[in-house]
Amino acid sequence: MGMSVGSASGEDEVMVEMNTTPLIDVMLVLLIMFIMSLPIQSHAVKLDMPRPNSNNTPRTPPSVVDLEIDFDGTILWNGNVVSSYDQLARYLASVAAKDVQDEIHVRPNRLAKYDVVAKTLAIAQRLGVKKLGFVGNEQFLQ
Repeated sequence: MGMSVGSASGEDEVMVEMNTTPLIDVMLVLLIMFIMSLPIQSHAVKLDMPRPNSNNTPRTPPSVVDLEIDFDGTILWNGNVVSSYDQLARYLASVAAKDVQDEIHVRPNRLAKYDVVAKTLAIAQRLGVKKLGFVGNEQFLQ
């Protein structure tokens, strides 16, 4: 790929070859600009979600159940000691069977073992408890 600067004899001849390098550069830049200007294809799944209905608001606020997990693995249901996971499962099943479920506020102690908390949450999930939340998380910020 050499550049022709003239004949070796020194005579003035007309240069017949066209320099295509700038043409190729311009075409590549236009191709890149075209590719970049294409809209990004998003692979989204369209879902028809139900609309919120203000008529379905409960007339009375749901009752709250305090579920505390102490540092030594003791589980308290509204202040009463739960003796086994079977008893806890019965309590949670009674909550899950209601039309309007009670809110269960889980309050694990900072030193509670993960195993006890995980088993408690697994039992609640298996039984279909839907209104479950953690309270007292400010103790974990320190």
